[in-house]
Amino acid sequence: MIQALIFDCDGTLTDSMPAHYAGWRDALSQQGMTLAEETFFAHCGTPSRILIPRLAAESDIQIDYAKALDAKETFFLQSIDLLQAIDPIVQIASENRGKFPMAVASGGTRRLVQLQLQQINIIDWFDHVVTSEDTEKGKPDPDIFLEAAKRLGVAPNACQVYEDGEPGIEAARRAGMSCIDIRKLI
Repeated sequence: MIQALIFDCDGTLTDSMPAHYAGWRDALSQQGMTLAEETFFAHCGTPSRILIPRLAAESDIQIDYAKALDAKETFFLQSIDLLQAIDPIVQIASENRGKFPMAVASGGTRRLVQLQLQQINIIDWFDHVVTSEDTEKGKPDPDIFLEAAKRLGVAPNACQVYEDGEPGIEAARRAGMSCIDIRKLI
């Protein structure tokens, strides 16, 4: 029986993934690294602090991750006012507000996640916002969802996750939570 709802942010509550990809593509190209769109989207949900250095190493390219992250975030923030909600999923959150404890569990950074939730006017809907800074391991490891369940005070098997990426879906499965692949709803 479901007792709590946990939502991913990027690509689930907000249509932000194209802006994240464009930001990383441009930031990394400044350091001589090409980021293929299909590679980026295949790893949706994996924290950038893990993914980008891994992809650079696989390409045998040395990058300054901190510099790339700063450039990427600058690009992303320049276009945040264009960010749109993913209405069918935001509607689910709206309908369940006050009925269930709810959290956001995102592989993104706290600053960007909070700004996105503010942009679409739903930040106060959630009891907790758990981000990449709150766990050492990112999706597909279950840590971020387990941390959200812990903060909500609900057993993992009583949590319903809404997720758009394969790493996040796998993380929810590993956490023992039921998961709805929102790509089938939109």
